[in-house]
Amino acid sequence: MLIQEDEALTNHEVTICLEGGAVLGPFHATWSKETKSDVRELAKDYDRFLQGEPQTRFKYHLHDTYTNTVHALILKFDRVTALYNHVRLLS
Repeated sequence: MLIQEDEALTNHEVTICLEGGAVLGPFHATWSKETKSDVRELAKDYDRFLQGEPQTRFKYHLHDTYTNTVHALILKFDRVTALYNHVRLLS
């Protein structure tokens, strides 16, 4: 059994595809226990939406510690056709 620790720093590159072919991103975001970012919640919430659950959250903040910026995304999932989350794991 593989046990995945949830302590490691993860660097995400998120691209969002919209109806009609528009693309948002890529957005760089970092997540760790110390650096909270909504990047993981965005992917989990979109996955739940695709499984038939109603969307309850619309605003997400993606924190990029490398450039010291925050991306604020307000999304309506029924207009999103794909979410690509490329994750680089660091120890």
